[in-house]
Amino acid sequence: MQGQYLIIGSTIVIILVIVIVVLHFVKKAEIKYYRNKVKNLEVQRNMVASTPVLVELSKVEPIIKNDKMEEKYNKWQDKFTNIRENRLSIIDDMLIDLDVYIDKRDYKSCDYRIAKTEIEIYKVRESAQHLLDEIKDITLSEEKYRAIVIKLKAKYRNLNKEFNDHRELFGFMQEAVSLQLENIERRFLDFEKVMEENDYNEVVNICKALDTMIDHMEIIINELPDVLLMCNTVLPKRMKEVEDTYNEMTHEGYVLDYLNIEYNINESRKNIERILDKVKVINLEGCMFDLKTMLEYYDSLFVDFEKERLCRKVYEEELEAFTKRIEKTNKLVSDVYAQLDDIKNMYDLNDQDVEIIHEVNKVLVVINDDYKKMLQKDNAKSTPYSALNEEVESLTERLGVMEEDFDKALKSLGNMYDDEVRAREQLDEIQGFLKTCKNKIRSYKLPIITDNYFVQLDEANEAILEVIKELEKKPIVIKTLNTRVDTARDLVLKLYNTTNDMIKTAQLAEMAIVYGNRYRVKYNEIDVGLTDAEKLFYKGKYKESLDTSIRVTSLVDKDIYRKLLRVYDE
Repeated sequence: MQGQYLIIGSTIVIILVIVIVVLHFVKKAEIKYYRNKVKNLEVQRNMVASTPVLVELSKVEPIIKNDKMEEKYNKWQDKFTNIRENRLSIIDDMLIDLDVYIDKRDYKSCDYRIAKTEIEIYKVRESAQHLLDEIKDITLSEEKYRAIVIKLKAKYRNLNKEFNDHRELFGFMQEAVSLQLENIERRFLDFEKVMEENDYNEVVNICKALDTMIDHMEIIINELPDVLLMCNTVLPKRMKEVEDTYNEMTHEGYVLDYLNIEYNINESRKNIERILDKVKVINLEGCMFDLKTMLEYYDSLFVDFEKERLCRKVYEEELEAFTKRIEKTNKLVSDVYAQLDDIKNMYDLNDQDVEIIHEVNKVLVVINDDYKKMLQKDNAKSTPYSALNEEVESLTERLGVMEEDFDKALKSLGNMYDDEVRAREQLDEIQGFLKTCKNKIRSYKLPIITDNYFVQLDEANEAILEVIKELEKKPIVIKTLNTRVDTARDLVLKLYNTTNDMIKTAQLAEMAIVYGNRYRVKYNEIDVGLTDAEKLFYKGKYKESLDTSIRVTSLVDKDIYRKLLRVYDE
């Protein structure tokens, strides 16, 4: 029992020792974590303190040649002194406070103080960096702006050379452009002067002015010759060409009032004068765009002129074709109307067929009226050919639709007539088939003609009589007539096939009997079978006779049926 107590007590002691050791290491780790954070903040503070502001300020001292620069220099020194002596001192105090809180193990307050210190260091670092950038903007100004001016001078020399090489292209604007180039040259001299005085504020203004003036001069050098050429030569020539073409076509009978050419030419001349006024003060803004727009307009007029010429040619061709077509259509419709009563008496027309013809005639009347109005416009020379061409195309399309409807009506009438003609032709063919059937029966002397032949013959004769009756009726009901013709044709074809089958079977049966006679003496069974086949043949049972003769003969000749067919086909 005492041993158990001893073990339990030892275990408790060991656990307590472990807990104490763990807590010791945890506290030690926390202290190390916060010490490291403070150390990192001290590094950041030292980096701010080491910002090379003083080095840059020392570069400013030799270039102080005016009061503005001296004022800036003193202001920068005051700012850096404030950062170094005041704001960095505050950060030092905050870092000392952090050490105190870490020693006290007040980590909650420590976290808050660390965050405030980080914010303060960030603010001071940004202020120091901004101050350094301001100073560098001055210390590096000469190098930076000289590089800018070198590029501008190169651009200026190219523009000056371009102007001098093509001076004659600038016409009356040569002197004005030369003065602008001289102004740019003077601004370069101003740049050198302010650079000597280290007046960098003025340097910035001069560089901006030079950049703007050279960009403007580049536009002038590149566009002014083209603007003058367009105003003085290209557009006036194009306007004269348009005016001459307009007068010529008007004299030839073209209607071009809708183009408003005279008004637009006058307005273009005013615009050219306005643009030349802008050119005189070297203001080319929008000039080239306006000139190109006018040039495109006059180019488009030639397209309109060509369109009118083409439309006139097409219109005259279309008008001639349409005139012939509508005259033909008018005559055709008139002829149909003249024969409409006779057609009604001849065929069983329904109301819809007649109504279609009336509607087509109404449409044709309207088309004729519009056609006459179009001819009046053409004769009066009041409408452009492009519009007339559209009208004749529309009339042609409408006439085509009307003709399609009329063709449907005529097709219905034509089909009736065609059906009648076809019925008479088919009646002749049917009667010819019937005559052929009768001749075949007569030409082959069959001992007996089967009853179904006479039944089919009667049906065919009766169907032919029905067709003849329908053809003699007035008016003819085409639907009924077609039905009668189809029935008669089917019955005659049926009779024709029956006749051919019966004759063919009888001939094959007779041939089989004749062929089998050579085996009668040797084979009693064949003799008996052929005798039966002969009896069946004379009774008119040709199929049974053929089957019997083939069956008995095939006992000695398996190929009997094929031989019979080959002989029959030959």
